Amino acid sequence: MLVSAKNVSKKFLGVNVLDDVSLDINQGDRIAMMGPNGAGKTTLIRAFLGFYHIDAGKIEVNGFDPIKERVKVLQNISFIPQLPPPIKISLDEMISFITKSSNISREMIFEESEKMELNLKKNLHKQFFKLSGGMKQKLLIAIALSKKSSLLVFDEPTANLDPKAREHFYKLLQDLDVKCSTLFITHRLDEIKDLVNRQVYMDLGKIVEDEKV
Repeated sequence: MLVSAKNVSKKFLGVNVLDDVSLDINQGDRIAMMGPNGAGKTTLIRAFLGFYHIDAGKIEVNGFDPIKERVKVLQNISFIPQLPPPIKISLDEMISFITKSSNISREMIFEESEKMELNLKKNLHKQFFKLSGGMKQKLLIAIALSKKSSLLVFDEPTANLDPKAREHFYKLLQDLDVKCSTLFITHRLDEIKDLVNRQVYMDLGKIVEDEKV
């Protein structure tokens, strides 16, 4: 089991954002996680990644605690946020840091970027935060796919992509190892329905539906 969340609760300013949530993610699961804004989807994912301390319950990722053993947890997860972080270094510096800290080959990042039609060589001198939203997203996707993680987590990954880039992205996902698990937080089920085998629906901090498809 890659992820095990049992009876997880989390409050922000006295409001239950996660309310006794339990969810398991196994090898080969391809999950579409849906629900209205404020349902708790992103909060749950960020709890998996160790961004948040939970108020109750237990989370394990590959058998590790996301807070106490966060480095080990993040070794086998790739996460693409909906809003790219405002990183104020050049792409060259960013890629060099990632290759050293995450054991990802520079060549692989260039190769995956090319598949997303992002010309890295032409843009290496540019600051990441100054790129267009689409270019940022393409690079983050390329890095995530280069890492060869056991779990890929995408929070609205195509929000900044044009239709052609979305097509390239979904084609890359079709070529993923069958053992790799994916979790999409999405409002575009029609686009990924052929890429998932499980649908999870959240509302008001609870999982109200979890079914295989």
